[in-house]
Amino acid sequence: MNITKYRKFKFLMSYRVVALLILIGKLKRKVLRKISSERGDVPGWVLVVLMTTGLVTAIWTIAAPRLSAILRNSLDAMNNIK
Repeated sequence: MNITKYRKFKFLMSYRVVALLILIGKLKRKVLRKISSERGDVPGWVLVVLMTTGLVTAIWTIAAPRLSAILRNSLDAMNNIK
């Protein structure tokens, strides 16, 4: 590659890099504008978290004795395999 082709290549690559950086900056501004314009529904999320916590607690209180028994039986079975 002679020096003239190298300079043209270098110029084109630097131009592409600058164009890419400008494009990334524009996209970043668009995304930040979109994020800042949207407000979350905080009471809705609080309700979802509370309901999920309540469901997990209710299911856990019902299933905990059976799960403990299953685990205990399987561990006892493993201890008997010698």
